Parts: sequence; C-alpha cells; structure tokens
Amino acid sequence: MGSVKDIIIIKESKNEETGIGRFIFSDRYSVFDWGQMPDHIIDKGKSICISTSYFFEKLESYGIKTHYIGIVDKNGNLKKLNEIDQPTNIIQFKMLRVLKPEIKGNNYDYSIFKEEKVNFLIPLEVIYRNYLPEGSSVFKRLKYGSLKLQDIGLKEMPLPGQKLEKPIIDISTKLELTDRYINWDEAKEISNLKDSEIEEIKLKTLKINEIITKEVEKIGLINEDGKFEFGFDENRDIILVDAVGTLDECRFTYNGLPVSKEIARIYYRKTDWYKKVEESKRKNKIEWKKYVDIQPPNLPIELFKAISDIYRSYANEITDRKWFDVPPLKEILSKIEKYI
Repeated sequence: MGSVKDIIIIKESKNEETGIGRFIFSDRYSVFDWGQMPDHIIDKGKSICISTSYFFEKLESYGIKTHYIGIVDKNGNLKKLNEIDQPTNIIQFKMLRVLKPEIKGNNYDYSIFKEEKVNFLIPLEVIYRNYLPEGSSVFKRLKYGSLKLQDIGLKEMPLPGQKLEKPIIDISTKLELTDRYINWDEAKEISNLKDSEIEEIKLKTLKINEIITKEVEKIGLINEDGKFEFGFDENRDIILVDAVGTLDECRFTYNGLPVSKEIARIYYRKTDWYKKVEESKRKNKIEWKKYVDIQPPNLPIELFKAISDIYRSYANEITDRKWFDVPPLKEILSKIEKYI
C-alpha cells in the first residue's frame, strides 16, 4: 500500500524475472511528502486510472515501452480502454523489483544498485518543466543557492509564470523518505547508470512531455510541468512505470488556473500546518515528520467538491468520453478562483 494507491501482486518479481501486479488507484491524495491527507477525493481513483490508461496506450502507439499491460474491468477481466464501458480503478502492469537504499546514519547507501543489473525501479524521479509557475520549487532552490541559473540554462532570474524557451529536465531521488533534488552526476552515481542510459532517459522524457503537451492542448490545457519514473526490465531496457499524464503526475493550467492537485497545495501553503512542515524539513531531512505537532486541516467543502469534479471532468475530456456526470472543466474552475 502506498499513500495514494494499493498493489496486488499476481506474480512476484524475483531476481532477473519481472512479475505481474495490479494498481488499485484510491481516492486518497498526498502533498508535500506528507502521505495520506485527511480528505478522500471522490472518484479520484477511477479518474486517475482512466487517464493513465489513455496515456499509456497512446505512448505505446508511439513505440515508447511501458510497464502497462491493460485496464481491469468491473468483472476482473483484462481489457484495453476502448473495450470497457464503465470507469474502473485498476490497471495491470509488468512488475519490477523495488530495491531500496539503506539508511546509514544521516545518509543513504545506494551500493545495491551497483550489484543488480536488471528488473528494478530506477531510484529517480524525472521532472520536466515547460513553465515556471508560482510555487515551483525552482524559485526556492534558486533563492537558497542549491540551484544556479546556469544549471537550468538561464541567464536572468525567471519570473513566476514564465514559459521556458526549452524544457528543463530536473532530477530527484525517489526512494528516500523525503525526495531530494540532485544533479545528473549524482543521479548517474547512485543509480549506476551509463552515460548512454542517462541520455536515453532524457530523450524519452522530452518525447513523453511533447506527447502529453499536444494531447492536453486539445482540451485547452497548458502542460506546465510533470514527473516520470523509469525502470529496467529483464533485458535492461528502460521502460516507463507508475502512472503518467494524470492530475497527480502533471501540473496543468487553464487560463492561468491550476488543473491538478496544485489546487490543494496552494490552499495548504496558507496554513500553519504547512509552516510546521517546512520548519521540520529544515531541522531533519530524514525524520522531519516527528517534529510536526499538528495535523493538516480538511479542505473547505466547496473546494473539496470542486477538486473531485475536476478529476472526473479531466478523465471525460482527455478521453473524449462521458465516464462521469460532471460539468466541463472551465465551468468547475470558475467556482474555485477565490481559493487560489
């Protein structure tokens, strides 16, 4: 079980042999690495499942290898998205091993990735950035000096909302208690990647970003940034894993309004709970949660209902099918401007 989805293991992944698993997408959500938040977003699991199945099938039509096998219908049968008539929250996928670095003192030991060659999740999260929206971590990192302008190909300090001439590809750890931004040299070192594999990940990221951008443009959305995860299959081929093109993985906007869980992030940034989270992360990068002595509050009911409808409407519009009985995205977004 994860913070936002559960896993059923049908065939265990062992050594060099991949397995088979099923993701059960839940209505839970997470922000700021906290884990499960107090609200459950209605039909979020089904809408995420529908939209990620759409994008996995779209990407595979372009020749991009993924771990996706199919969507599971209400009777437990494996199907393609165009073969089901009711939304479901389960996909079946090729399952890789998750090899975790060891915690040694206040650091992580990644030596296991020098021993293993195939069938595992690459311990990195790859982030693409087409815009730098307000709230992007890039601004905080530039402010505190952990990121320099030349690292992202800029000569002047960017402004919130700025469109980039070329996408930035950023990288962070994936399997640490709190994700940590790193550079490509450290990414290569901890994951034991070859130069050619780093280049392949970058090229795949740019291609997937391009496809998502074109798809969401059809429904009036701008693809500002998002994240991908990759793994090595049994032949050490790089494959796309987890979920893709959803409102949890991407930050989309419509006429400047966020169409993603960024809506919840914006709301929570104004709370005392968020201030405690930030203070605690500065105290201890590994065990920061134990210093947060208050719980996140529930979302206001109107905002909660609007976010639920946004997830459902996005699934409808990106697939051009009426899975859920909800208004169009632009109508829903008009209700939440006062919160964001």
